[in-house]
Amino acid sequence: MSGWDGIDEFISVATLGSFTRGAKALGVSTTHVSRSIKALEQRVEAKLFHRTTRAVKLTHTGQVFFERCERIASARDEAIALIADRSTPQGELRVTCSTAIGERFVAPIINRFAMQHRKLAVSIELSNHIIDIVGEDFDLAVRTGTMTDPRLIAKRVASRRLYTCAAPEYLASAGRPVGVEDLTGHECIAGSASAWYFRVGDQQVIHQPKGRFKCNSGHAVMEACVSGMGICQLPDFYVLPYLQNGMIELLLEDVQPDDEPIWAVYPRRKHLLPKVNQVVDCLIHELGPAMNSRYGSPDPSK
Repeated sequence: MSGWDGIDEFISVATLGSFTRGAKALGVSTTHVSRSIKALEQRVEAKLFHRTTRAVKLTHTGQVFFERCERIASARDEAIALIADRSTPQGELRVTCSTAIGERFVAPIINRFAMQHRKLAVSIELSNHIIDIVGEDFDLAVRTGTMTDPRLIAKRVASRRLYTCAAPEYLASAGRPVGVEDLTGHECIAGSASAWYFRVGDQQVIHQPKGRFKCNSGHAVMEACVSGMGICQLPDFYVLPYLQNGMIELLLEDVQPDDEPIWAVYPRRKHLLPKVNQVVDCLIHELGPAMNSRYGSPDPSK
């Protein structure tokens, strides 16, 4: 019996939280995985999982063991890749991203990356819902906001600017807000973000938008804004085309929020895979320039 027997099965189940999903990821039967982990538990003389009909969770001992095994497995995979000369991206690269950024920027970049690496297959899932990329076995996600999941590595690949704006027709009838507090007296068009952010001096100020129209599509929110429905706050790539055509006006520019970081996020265990680290490098070099050059900036000094 090899000292590695059961380790890969254990890591797969611990990562995906299911014997069935763990077996599927390894391409083996659930029975094989169950027997391998049972034999491993007998070898280490410790229970590694709490099993119920609804969930599989690591025991305290299992968690400690998992962290060590994951690091050892990563080092093993790296050593095999170096000896086998597997520095070329290959296999399937599974990526998830929000719909707007994905359609406009991320998918074209990754498609070009795949064209350069003929052994690589790409699967991109665009969704505005946060997918558990570890549990769903994705290789990479492109996200905004704060990254706190300890299972993941996050690298900043670009940033986007949020603008608050309204159509001239709306401002002519409702007036122009001069401070964040004035927004409570206006129709606010809410998008997928539940809060709007502003920078007042050294303080971040949050406004909860309220109004008669709400939609999780940035395109729909922008169209409602242009039609005179109210005020909205959206990323630059939605706003700038309409701003350049004079169809909207920027508001509260003196309290504009800090630029929002865009992250490439991937499971820690996958950080040595060529298909992951090379596509992340590609995003670092191409995503920011692509987003900045698409529409430019309304203020050349920014």
